This record gives sequence, C-alpha cells and structure tokens, in this order.
Amino acid sequence: MRKMFFVLFAAVIFTACKKESSSVTSESSGHAGLGKTAVAQQTAVNGTLSFAGYTWVVNAPGGLVSPGPNYWSASNAWVDANGWLHLKIAKNPTTNHWESAEVYTTQSLGYGTYQWQVEGTLGSFDKNIVFGMYNYSGNDQHDEMDIEIARWGNAAWDNLNYTIWPATGVTASPGVYTASFTTPNGTYTTHRFKRTSNSVKIQSLYGFQDGDANQFQTATFNTPATSISTLNMPVHINLWLFDGLAPSDNQAVEVVIHSFKFSPL
Repeated sequence: MRKMFFVLFAAVIFTACKKESSSVTSESSGHAGLGKTAVAQQTAVNGTLSFAGYTWVVNAPGGLVSPGPNYWSASNAWVDANGWLHLKIAKNPTTNHWESAEVYTTQSLGYGTYQWQVEGTLGSFDKNIVFGMYNYSGNDQHDEMDIEIARWGNAAWDNLNYTIWPATGVTASPGVYTASFTTPNGTYTTHRFKRTSNSVKIQSLYGFQDGDANQFQTATFNTPATSISTLNMPVHINLWLFDGLAPSDNQAVEVVIHSFKFSPL
C-alpha cells in the first residue's frame, strides 16, 4: 500500500541523514557480481575511486561517525574489473566492529536525472541494513534527495523510502513516501530521480532499465515548489547499519552498483 505523509517517519529519517525504453537485462551467472571475485579490482588511491566517469571519495573516518553512528572502512568500497562499484558491510575480525561503506562524488551535480543500476538482495535486507543513493549538500535536514532501502530497525516497517528535505532557508517538513517491495525476479533493480527547479520525481524498477518498463514504485514531490533545493550537490552512495546495530542475522551484506548515470537537463 502506498502512503504519502510528512511527519510520521521524520524523526526516524532524521537519524538516517548525515551526512530516471529498455527491456529487463537478463541475470546471467557469468558476471563477477555478488559472491564472485573479479580478476582485478581498483581499491582507493589517495582516498578516491574512479567509477562511472566520476571520481568518488571513499568516506572512512576514524571511530564512530554518523550516520548511525557507524564504523567505516575504506576496504569495504572497491571497483572490480568490470568497472562495477561494490559496497560492503562486514565484521572486522581484528576489532570485532561491524564496518560500513560510503562514497561520494568530488563533483557537484544539479538539475537532471540520476540513475543507479544495482545488484543486491535489497528486498530482503535485514531490518538493520540501510542502503542509500542521494544528493546531499552537507547541511543536515536541508538540500537532500534520498532513495533509501531500509526498515529502520523494525522488520514490520516498509523498506522503500523516498525523502526530499527542504531547501536551506525554508521551514517545512520533509516530503516522505514509503512502500514495501520484494525482488521476486532476481537481484537487479534500477532506481532514479529527476530533479528540476520545482519538483523531484523518483522511480524504482525491476531489472536494469533506461526507460519506464517494470516500474514498481514512483512518487513526485512538488508541494510547495519553493521547498525543493536548487543547489548543485555531490552524489552519495552508502551502505550502513541503523543506530550502528549489527545485522540481526549476523550476516555480512554486499551490493554491486553496475552503473551510475547523470543526464543533465
């Protein structure tokens, strides 16, 4: 069931925020995706990775740091020989800490369509896992467009979250949309949002898509139009633990972002 609301989950989502036709691509067993090892991989050099034509900072501060707070590891983000970005949550056997992963672009992007093609068991993530794809200015509670896969620690809650935080200087509640989804046809999904000066349209689709085939959720945010940020902002991708809690199933988690594409207006 779809729900549009502005208050119910605002407190929960605040804890989370620190901080767009093709047919379905077949999921052949021959790729170096989840559970497979690439022949070579690119690890961070001077704290950055090259992926999808952009330079990404690997965010790995020391100690417990928001969101979460979590421990973060540079070794949990890498690009494989196919040019796909991997993010992982895993337990460090030396420190006994669960460690998360985050990357963000050195370049700030503005109006246009942002699209991620993702491989992962997103529909069945543990209740404590959070996977985010978003624009973020660095000003908490403002200037942010989020797609997040998360149940925020409650297995009964919806696991697909779209959130639009208002522009700096605007006093308004965030626009929030949530829904439940599964991945019955495999582990490939596409997620995108289109930013204009007065609206944000967000979509999630089964398979790897460049059009609108197999869309399973969408929402458009445009009220009030003045609440939509007009800033150019970095693109973030992260995989982390809600409240820093270990996965309740005690299992490591990995996602593979096969592609990121930005199409400016």
